[in-house]
Amino acid sequence: MGLRINDTVPNFTAETDQGTIQFHDWIGDSWAILFSHPKDFTPVCTTEFSAVAQLSDEWAARNTKVLGVSVDGVEDHKKWKKDIEAYGNAHPGFPIIADDGLAVSKAFDMLPAEAYLPDGRTPADSATVRSVFIIGPDKQLKLSMTYPMTVGRNFAEILRALDGLQMSSKGVATPANWVPGEDVIIPPAVSNDDAKAKFGEFETIFPYLRKTKAPS
Repeated sequence: MGLRINDTVPNFTAETDQGTIQFHDWIGDSWAILFSHPKDFTPVCTTEFSAVAQLSDEWAARNTKVLGVSVDGVEDHKKWKKDIEAYGNAHPGFPIIADDGLAVSKAFDMLPAEAYLPDGRTPADSATVRSVFIIGPDKQLKLSMTYPMTVGRNFAEILRALDGLQMSSKGVATPANWVPGEDVIIPPAVSNDDAKAKFGEFETIFPYLRKTKAPS
């Protein structure tokens, strides 16, 4: 069965291009983004890794660690990072898991238990290993997205979603297309009296849709 929102994510030990990690220990008290790729030296994935590298200051500002997964080995990862840095003009300082045994891909239900990498494989053999998982400090899955190989991921949207998740951890929800600085939604379970005590002034659009300034 696949992972669902608020499930505790699998804990695992894995080799990366920066050494061995134990996943839950590596997350620590941070947020984490695990983003996966079906193969090194592929065009769309190279642009995506470069985009993640360019956002290094943004991840740090949000107390968020990023971790790549690719279904190749450590030495390939180290070589590939040279292309990633050259393309994006930004150092990819995050680790990349060497998931050539498919353990992480299977643990996160990106590949079935019987999957294997055939000789002479192509990215199509691990095409579903193209997901993003946002994980909270509590080690629970907060959001997941899976893309086809032909559509590059929008990491500005992933950053926006991370902002929304961190905001919602303060007891509010975010409306469509929300960005930081905009008003947020008071959950229906919160009474008007409690909303006023907690948030101060708020706008009632419908009895079930109330907006207020985002808590700091």
